[in-house]
Amino acid sequence: MELLLKRSYYPEGCNGVLFLGKEQICETIELPWRNNKRSISCVPEGRYRLVRRYHHQRGDHLMLAHVPQRELILIHPANFALRELQGCIAPVTKCTGPGQGNHSRIALERLQGIVYPLLEAGEEVWLRIISVEL
Repeated sequence: MELLLKRSYYPEGCNGVLFLGKEQICETIELPWRNNKRSISCVPEGRYRLVRRYHHQRGDHLMLAHVPQRELILIHPANFALRELQGCIAPVTKCTGPGQGNHSRIALERLQGIVYPLLEAGEEVWLRIISVEL
């Protein structure tokens, strides 16, 4: 199964819309593009496998596998990319400005409700990231 993230770039951050087929799951926020520099750049466009990961502080979450020159790229809640993200992706219910959104935990729960059952069933889940012009 493949999710599609259509992303737009701004100096203050990236905003995206995440789809499964033609169904919109949620919107997303990320840091601005900064040449894929660790902890300060959004994820490069491409196709990445999603895996489930557990961390004793963050709990259960999704991670992008095999991001070039990066590691531990998570999908976790955040509402302000510049203050709360270090190269990860945050699902949000609605983008409210470049790199900003609201109700991130609700959006994450919706995404997990779709992806976790597939992973538990042994299916591979992929995330394709592309840019779109506004």
